[in-house]
Amino acid sequence: MLLHTIPVFLFWVSCGLLFYTFAGYGLLISALARLRPKPVVPSAPDTPQPSVCIVLVACNEEKRIADRLRNLLAAQYPADQLRVLLVSDGSTDATVAQARSLQDARIEIIEQPTRSGKAAGLNLGVSHRTADILVFTDARQRFAEDAIARLVAHFADPAIGAVSGSLEIAPAASATGAGVDAYWRYEKSLRAAESQWDSCVGCTGAIYALRRDLFMPIPEDTLLDDVVIPMQAAAQGARVIHDPAAVAFDPQSLEPEAEQRRKQRTLAGGFQMLFRYPAWLLPKGHRLWWQLISHKYLRLLAPFFLIGAFVANIPLAGEQLYAPFLAAQILLYFFAVLSRSPAASQWKFCKLPAGFVFLNFQVLRGLRYYLVGGGRQGWQ
Repeated sequence: MLLHTIPVFLFWVSCGLLFYTFAGYGLLISALARLRPKPVVPSAPDTPQPSVCIVLVACNEEKRIADRLRNLLAAQYPADQLRVLLVSDGSTDATVAQARSLQDARIEIIEQPTRSGKAAGLNLGVSHRTADILVFTDARQRFAEDAIARLVAHFADPAIGAVSGSLEIAPAASATGAGVDAYWRYEKSLRAAESQWDSCVGCTGAIYALRRDLFMPIPEDTLLDDVVIPMQAAAQGARVIHDPAAVAFDPQSLEPEAEQRRKQRTLAGGFQMLFRYPAWLLPKGHRLWWQLISHKYLRLLAPFFLIGAFVANIPLAGEQLYAPFLAAQILLYFFAVLSRSPAASQWKFCKLPAGFVFLNFQVLRGLRYYLVGGGRQGWQ
């Protein structure tokens, strides 16, 4: 009897947690957003525009830094209220020279002689600015002309502490990349629902804004600055919202070859955050504790739920109820593997299995990266 009870229990617990992680939480937060929306107080027409400083940490970006700075300075925002702070993180190329060649008084440059990582660059950059609003971004993306104005407009509501924009990514060609595309669209829908209800968990690092007085320095080895910084703001009682109309464009697609390197670091950052801020798991430790667990941390455990569901299903396969579940799991992994072949790389029915398995495998790689001490210098 016990030999039957254990796999049954493990199977249903694993399946239940998988359902909640990838579907149930999304359904629940969407329902809460519809039933109890928390609107943002709009700004009055005569509200003065706050001062804005765009903080950009870059290393060896000589080929694109000038165009990136031009893009930021071309924002539809009062020129006398907009500044760009470039922190050169130990650049050994002409990044600084290219930035200075623009000869724009709105650009301030801080040169760090040695590379310290993005988190250290953010701490240093913010410590030099007294602007009302900070906007964080990276060198690779480009902002829509109205992106900064859209982000800043939300701060007319005193409850808003941080605003995340939306990152539009070039479409992927492979089945795995297309599956990751679908995951990214789902991720943005979750953030939108969370912010309609109260606050989203984290921001998009390529485009988000924060009240200057809510910024708290972060450890220099921080891998997920775009989650830790907004979570610190939320811990101070502020709302963190998502505006899908404030858009940044990224030319790099979510193809597996590039995405697996980024995912390894970001998922390692999830484990780093989990062990560094354990109090955030408790209702008294952080007001977004339930969302943090549901949105971020359960995904870190999802590969183990998948393993548990498969292993527990094997001794139950002879029963009519459980045989279809085992067949479905085998098909999931079969199509994921099949998607790697050139002939099947464009098959639509391979896309979601390929992306799902790929992302969960990256969780294990991220855990390994964290355990062996990868990213000790933080996000590079």
